Amino acid sequence: MTTTAPTSTSPLARHIWQRARGLLLATALLAVAGVALAALRSAEHTAPLDPRSASPEGSKALARLLADRGVHTTVLTDSSALRRQTGPDTTLLVPFPNSLTERQSAALRKAAEDSGRTVLLAPDAKTTAALTPGIRTFAALPVQPTHPDCDLPAARRADSADLGGHRYSSTDRLAERCYPRNGRATLLRLHSPSRGDTVLLGTADPLRNEHLDAHGNASLVLQLLGPHPQLLWYLPSDSGAAPSDDQERGFFDLLPDGWSWAAVQLAVAALLAALWRARRLGPLVTEQLPVAVPAAEATEGRSRLYRRANDRGHAADALRTACRGRLALLTGVPRAQAHDREVLVPALAARAADRASPEPAEPVHDEARIRSLLFGPPPPNDSALLHLADELDHLEQLFTPSGPQQRRRQTDKDITP
Repeated sequence: MTTTAPTSTSPLARHIWQRARGLLLATALLAVAGVALAALRSAEHTAPLDPRSASPEGSKALARLLADRGVHTTVLTDSSALRRQTGPDTTLLVPFPNSLTERQSAALRKAAEDSGRTVLLAPDAKTTAALTPGIRTFAALPVQPTHPDCDLPAARRADSADLGGHRYSSTDRLAERCYPRNGRATLLRLHSPSRGDTVLLGTADPLRNEHLDAHGNASLVLQLLGPHPQLLWYLPSDSGAAPSDDQERGFFDLLPDGWSWAAVQLAVAALLAALWRARRLGPLVTEQLPVAVPAAEATEGRSRLYRRANDRGHAADALRTACRGRLALLTGVPRAQAHDREVLVPALAARAADRASPEPAEPVHDEARIRSLLFGPPPPNDSALLHLADELDHLEQLFTPSGPQQRRRQTDKDITP
């Protein structure tokens, strides 16, 4: 006697690894590439007027020139650090004064009192009213090469520079007005007896990398920003730097730049991989079962599932469908029309009339009763389901070749000793 080892349909770990190793390797490579790109992008600074940015809008070239002249540039993103780091030997540069909040503006006013020089780039009327009271601001004009036309030493040495933008005027006689456009200064220097001076520049173009080498831009900004050994470059969060402590930061604010793009790339890669693997599934393949399951056990297990779910409708449909198929074969109805009530029911009713039993105990199977049994509504309870099964069995016995009476006699003969 030979026995065959049962075959298991569950995949082994080796099979799973062989199928998934390509996808896992691709996912790992994409993850490493995403992390590397995010790390590289997080180290880059591309914000406008950022002294660490080498982009055309950045100011890295200016920071390098200042460093060559012994001026150390420090980027400040926290308004609370302004008061601690400013002093008589520091220059405070504010590239985006118009975007400051009220709290940041208040901190800047206190820091300007201790700073040796404060430089504001293109402040508008609202900003000048908050930071430098008494200054009138006029409409901005296009930036173009402009002569200094003043006695400020830095402007006279720089000569022509790209200036324009906002224009300013002051009632202070000691204020130095340079690079006038239509009679209004685009560079205004204010003196204060109790603190350092304040410089208002109508445009930030001379500080940008792309304009630094034009005309006298480099000379002008180096003299304006380099009188002290320490330059504080104030870039609050809304100007492209890191968020300050004045604003509430969420989880995504803590992630470096580039993580969002890396996540999108990984999501697209995962979607493409899912579509690729889905196309590889192909049609279903039959496999040898590890054990032979008797039909009676499978039927019983399925019926128990129906009972647990109280799904008497599906159970009744299964009984009726099987019964209709067998009755169609017994009555000669084509298999394609076995479940057509307009074809099957009249054929069964005609056969039932010919096979009517003379015994009064036998139920009458007319067309209405047959239609109710084979195509009726689902049973309301378990007792009705059992009764339906008995009725379907009796209907099927009615159309067997031997007939119900001969079947009962044959059954009695089989059980008689």
